[in-house]
Amino acid sequence: MSTPSPSVDDDPLARERSHLAVSRAALRAMREDAESLDISDVTANWVNAQILERQIGERIKSLADLSHAPLFFGRLDYLHAPGVEQAEGAEGERFYIGRRHVHDHDGDPMVIDWRAPVSQPFYRASKKTPMDIALRRRFGYTGGDLTAYEDEHLSDPAEAAATSKLLQQEIERPRVGPMRDIVATIQPEQDEIVRSGLGGTVCVQGGPGTGKTAVGLHRVAYLLYAHRERLARTGTLVIGPNKSFLHYIEQVLPALGELTVKQATVDDLVAGSAEVRGTDDATAAVVKGDARMAEVLRRAVYAHVTPPTEPVVVVRGSRRWRVAAYEVEEIVRELLDRDIRYGAAREALPQRIAHAVLVQMERSGEAPDDRVQDAVARNAAVKAAVKQIWPPVDPAKLVLRLLTDAEFLGEHAEGLLSGDEQKTILWAKPVRSVKSAKWSPADMVLIDETTDLVQRTHSLGHVVLDEAQDLSPMQYRAVGRRCTTGSATVLGDLAQGTTPWATRSWDEALAHLGKSDGVIEELTAGFRVPTDVITYASRLLPHIAPGLTPVASVRENPGFFDVRPVAGADEVIAACEELLRHEGSTGLIAADARVPALAEALTTAGIGYLAPGEETTRETRLTLVPASLAKGLEYDYVVLDEPQAVVDGEPDERTGLRRLYVALTRAVSGLTVTHTAPLPPQLGQDH
Repeated sequence: MSTPSPSVDDDPLARERSHLAVSRAALRAMREDAESLDISDVTANWVNAQILERQIGERIKSLADLSHAPLFFGRLDYLHAPGVEQAEGAEGERFYIGRRHVHDHDGDPMVIDWRAPVSQPFYRASKKTPMDIALRRRFGYTGGDLTAYEDEHLSDPAEAAATSKLLQQEIERPRVGPMRDIVATIQPEQDEIVRSGLGGTVCVQGGPGTGKTAVGLHRVAYLLYAHRERLARTGTLVIGPNKSFLHYIEQVLPALGELTVKQATVDDLVAGSAEVRGTDDATAAVVKGDARMAEVLRRAVYAHVTPPTEPVVVVRGSRRWRVAAYEVEEIVRELLDRDIRYGAAREALPQRIAHAVLVQMERSGEAPDDRVQDAVARNAAVKAAVKQIWPPVDPAKLVLRLLTDAEFLGEHAEGLLSGDEQKTILWAKPVRSVKSAKWSPADMVLIDETTDLVQRTHSLGHVVLDEAQDLSPMQYRAVGRRCTTGSATVLGDLAQGTTPWATRSWDEALAHLGKSDGVIEELTAGFRVPTDVITYASRLLPHIAPGLTPVASVRENPGFFDVRPVAGADEVIAACEELLRHEGSTGLIAADARVPALAEALTTAGIGYLAPGEETTRETRLTLVPASLAKGLEYDYVVLDEPQAVVDGEPDERTGLRRLYVALTRAVSGLTVTHTAPLPPQLGQDH
């Protein structure tokens, strides 16, 4: 593509700024064209008109110029025009790489979508494998203004490979406002995962700051670009650990070129007619989340099927047709052997009985058709037999009975759950109804499993599951049901598993998900957490995830790091004030039980603060974070209050140390650890 004529002498930065201005103008023109479309003469009816209006509305939204996201962040100068057979002496082409495609009024590209094949060398090319790239240029921005550029002459043997300074600056720059566009910082090993095919499931193990979430979001955006029509039909979903986290990431997708990706927590997925009003202790939650519960539920559902003892007699006019009990039993056994959903089999049973009647009619010389079979299937005698043999099952009522009826639970948990485990999940007090029950989140997963036994869950085309290490086997099954005919991207870190049921291995997790053939990739290069901070936090790895490769920080800046004994809350607040003198955001992370006292101390000191998930502003840059909500969040500077209290706040030491590992690794530029009590011995006393 051609470049704009230089507006001043031969100043490369001025020319690039000029191209940015022209590109922004072209994007505005594209939006104005979309806004001015008149569909009154092209739609046959009001339904088509509404569909077209919605599509145009989405197009207009996608053409918005996001002020906080650079329109393009890189440039590729190819030695030869991609995909064209080269004549000798033919010139290459130049492409600007950005968040979305932009063309001028003649249709010539001004900016190329980062997901297009021609953009791939921006992420993958190197001195060793230049991929026909003469020059790769990265751009630096301050606000929305293009302020710098940096060149790599990949095909020039005289130029040595070097770490990109702009890339380092982009990774390390302060975080204020929403989670920013990170498309420019994707690394080659991450890009390989992002662009892997739709058909396969990928599991990404990555320590703090290795870019797991970035990879997941970019993969969604890439798949929607490469397989838009298919995924428009089948659907895409991003699953995160909590609402705060979903709010935190939802602002990234528009900057990646996508506006319509649905997001949910696992609790959202399994929310049904019942309401969550209770909680389980850790022991009960572990048992309810165990994969053995799936078989307990399956047994309980199919126990409702009762072999027939009487024949089915259908009266039609003056004739009586009799299907013997043994024939009906054969039909029932065949349906059970087919292993289809309970509800689907129940719907098939009257048709099978009716078919047996039709066979008798044909033998007697009649010529019945499908309408006769349907009428027989609706016959009162057939309906009564089906109700007795294969009664309907209400999933919530069945789970309620299992949790309140010791005999019923014992019958179906025989050989699966021990007596103690059964007692653990039985409710102490009887419950009158589904509505009055105090259901826990784990109970809702059991109801969801039962619902799927009765009626198949709708499957999506692709599911991204973030912070996956915290899911129970039964939760994995719930997610897996949403992508039985699709694929998944599973993201997590075994060392950050902070639930008592946290997964022990990714192979095990993928098996519960129903994706045993998934490919496991490991990211070990850390781009977010400073060297001194990740080194300190990694002292916990032998105790929480032995065998896991520690993250190696690629940050040139070692970061600010301090461990200091304090006398009380006033000194913790003073540490926050110190860090707030720096540019960027600050997080005060503390054990959940200590948050109210620290909130009071901040208020007394006149320091405004936010809750997790709320956007920082120039005026309010401090967030008070309960340790239980810290996962997935990041701040320029962190004060971590009382590490031992974070450990003690969990039901067991391993979970507590994992929670501490998460809290220690939220800082991008600096960490201050304050403590009155001794530090956990696993951290050691020196630093």
